[in-house]
Amino acid sequence: MTERRCAGCWQIKDRKDLIKITNNAGTPVINPNSLTFGRSVYLCYNKSCIESAFKKNKIEKFLKTAVPNELKGQLLDELRNS
Repeated sequence: MTERRCAGCWQIKDRKDLIKITNNAGTPVINPNSLTFGRSVYLCYNKSCIESAFKKNKIEKFLKTAVPNELKGQLLDELRNS
């Protein structure tokens, strides 16, 4: 079991229970395949964690890259589809 920390609520959870965002050559990718390497950040599958991470710019800080505003919408869509 591999555990990771949510950037929104800071709780430690199993990696399969979190949304993974990876910096792939300056472009954030949501839930990449196992062949995508780079800096990553994890978020819980809930709206409050996503809102908190964006409000405090945690995603940009962890990925060390600019994050487009469309990413928040994509993450919320990911919530609805899960």
